[in-house]
Formats: sequence, structure tokens, C-alpha cells
Amino acid sequence: MPRSWAEFLGDAEGPYETEVARRGFAARLRDSLSRSRRALTQEIAVTAFDPGDSASWEQLEEALIGADVGVTATAELVRRLEARQVAGDLVGPLSEEITSLLGEPPTLSLAARPSVILVVGVNGTGKTTTIGKLAQKLREHGRSVTVGAADTFRAAAEEQLEEWARRAGATFVGGERGGDPAAVAYDAVGAGGDVVIVDTAGRLHTQTSLMDELAKVRRVIAGRLEGAPHETLLVIDATTGQNGLQQARLFTEAVGVTGVALTKLDGSAKGGIAVPIAYDLGLPVKLIGVGEGLDDLRPFDPADFARALVEPS
Repeated sequence: MPRSWAEFLGDAEGPYETEVARRGFAARLRDSLSRSRRALTQEIAVTAFDPGDSASWEQLEEALIGADVGVTATAELVRRLEARQVAGDLVGPLSEEITSLLGEPPTLSLAARPSVILVVGVNGTGKTTTIGKLAQKLREHGRSVTVGAADTFRAAAEEQLEEWARRAGATFVGGERGGDPAAVAYDAVGAGGDVVIVDTAGRLHTQTSLMDELAKVRRVIAGRLEGAPHETLLVIDATTGQNGLQQARLFTEAVGVTGVALTKLDGSAKGGIAVPIAYDLGLPVKLIGVGEGLDDLRPFDPADFARALVEPS
């Protein structure tokens, strides 16, 4: 059963999610990963695997790498499956080992008041929309929310975020066009609320000066409130595949990423990128997006994801 929002937010209880609703998301996740699943399973006989056939192991390696699981994680998966002497039906063991590489089910760090979430990522990843949906879910679970539009360079980004804040009943803090993003972040943290979410410009991770500016925003937040930001979420577009892994490395160096929101899984054959993000980089995938609807942003559930990635239709 997919992880609930109450579990993800660390609540003893919260708005009730019916079993039907949670199973409905599991079905959407499975549909969203259909391209990735085909890329992984169409070349290998996952239900009749022959461990004595070296060609079968080679095909498995190629299929995993083709699904953007990556070389390091693929080698580890093959090593573990060989140690298990898996034969016949590969689905269960492969799903279990992918789950293990993905790590424990994540939570969002919300113990502090306010808890500050800094959100970073390149343009076009769905960052602002992810912030809006997260703000809405936090409000549904009883948190007062402030959103800060520290992307002062794109008027459309601020307008979009302001509209999401209005829908969610969140406080909105903006700034002058072309103004200092760090100043907006400073004001947003000072505005209070249970949770403060700070949007940032869609930085190209290859542009050093812009990454330096992100680092400045983070320092200003830390200076405004001890221990903040409590979460730094990197939004990655799943369709970018291995390029997303490089983004994660460089953003982590610049601003200390604590978790990843993986979006646009419904348009990607590269859903396996979640595995090297978690295993190679040690970054938990915390949120996944499988569509445009409000309920299409969900807490990441490693076991549910692994099953959706591996189990044949």
C-alpha cells in the first residue's frame, strides 16, 4: 500500500486516505512507470530467468542500465542476485533488492517551528507546481504555510506561485522584479507559519555564478533562523535520466540537498534514475509526481515504486 501523507509528515493521524484512494495512486504509479518497466523487462525473461546462462546476466545488466538504473547500482543488484542464487522467477528478488537500494521510506523534517524548506532545481522540472501541491497538502494536514517567491527573475514563476498560495490558503511573500532573491527568502522566513517553503530561480547547474547565488540564499536563511533550512529539496525531471544524477551531485555540493522530488514520471522511460539517486548519492527520493493533478504528487514509497518498476503487466 502506498505511503500516506500522514506517515510522510510524521503525523500520528491526519485526513483519512481511503484504501481505494491509495490503491488508485498505486495504479497511476504503475501506469506512469509503464515505459520504464518495458525498457527493463522486454529484453529479459523476468519470470523464467536462467542463472546458469551468462547471456541472461548480460541482458539483465543491459536492461537495468537502459532503464537508467546506472552502472554502479546495476553492478550491486547483479552481485546481490548472484549471491541469492536466484533462478526462475526474477520479479520478486529483483523488486526486493531495488527496494533495499532505495532505502527506508522517507519523512519530511517538520519538527521545528517554523520548518523551512528550500526548493531548488533547473528550469522546466515542475518546481513551482511541486511547491504549490506540497503547500496544499501541508494545509490539508493542519499546517499554516508561507511560500516565498525568491525567483525574482521570472514574473510568470511568481504569478504561478502566488496563485497556488491563494488556492492553498497560504501566506505569499514576493519581491520586486529582478530584486535580491536572498532578501525575499529572509522576509519569507520572518513571516512565520508552521512551514515556510522558499522557491528559487531555475538555476542551470553548470553556471557557477548562479549556483553561488543559491548558496547565498541558503546562508541568508541560516542566518535568519538557526538550523534552517531544515529541508533542501531538489526537483528533478525524470525524463532527463542520467543528467538528473549530475544535477543532484552539483546542487548537493552547492546547497546541501536533503532529498529529491522526482517529477514527470508519466512521460519517462527513465524511472530507474531513482535508484542511483538513492544508492550512488545517498539522497532519499522523498516525493514523486506522476501527473498534473493535485493528488498526483505523493510521498515516495520504495517498495511500491520497485514493484511498479519490475512487475510485468
